[in-house]
Amino acid sequence: MESAFDKLDAAGFLEIWQHFDADDNGYIEGKELDDFFRHMVKRLSPQEKVTEERVQKLKQRFMSAYDISADGKLQIQELANMILPEDENFLLVFRREATLDNSVDFMKIWRKYDVDCSGYISAQELKAFLKDLFLLHHKEVSCDKLEEYTDAMMKIFDKNKDGRLDLNDLARILAMEENFLLQFQMDASSVLERKRDFEKIFVHYDVSKTGALEGPEVDGFVKDMMELVRPSITGPELDKLRGVLLGHCDVNKDGKIQKNELALCLGVKPNP
Repeated sequence: MESAFDKLDAAGFLEIWQHFDADDNGYIEGKELDDFFRHMVKRLSPQEKVTEERVQKLKQRFMSAYDISADGKLQIQELANMILPEDENFLLVFRREATLDNSVDFMKIWRKYDVDCSGYISAQELKAFLKDLFLLHHKEVSCDKLEEYTDAMMKIFDKNKDGRLDLNDLARILAMEENFLLQFQMDASSVLERKRDFEKIFVHYDVSKTGALEGPEVDGFVKDMMELVRPSITGPELDKLRGVLLGHCDVNKDGKIQKNELALCLGVKPNP
């Protein structure tokens, strides 16, 4: 595979990605996937005839190796791992020892890099984020390369092309796990089940184990709650909804949501 993409850089990778992700949905799938592997067969063996059998064999071989999520689609990180040389794979910095499965951790990242509190991540803020990630992975990157990678990331993930990233764009970059609250059906549960589910929910968002939700813990809870009824919310919308939740639930006005306060808001009697 490497020989087919010798000396590929971030700009070249971006061109390939945009060509095959024709519907701009963030995946290469279906006919796009077949077209990609047909292209691969041509690049790997330019003198040989491209047959459907060869295309499907190559597809099966590489999907089994690189389709980490096993969903029959290629995500951008999966494609980068497949075709980018390791020293050019700027998406490697998003690999983790553990997956980002908690919205609280996601919101800590969001708040840290949304320096101007605009509710969006600008190109400059994204560059700072990438720079820190490279340092975390002990990788040295020149200023020119950092600019190139930032530009590529903006072009790939800035879906509405407004020159900034919103909450959903960053969630795609960080490959967030499924919304934690989707596993619960509180309206359809018995009183006992609702109490049990509430305990699980509170423990999940009370990352600091203080017995109260504060800062990014409130943010993460609000984000997941709202995304149960709306597929996506913006940074400014989250800030507004955060204020509404605190206004309703923060009875003692300490800027936090105590466990009993959240239980009262949700109509649940918590365990003592």
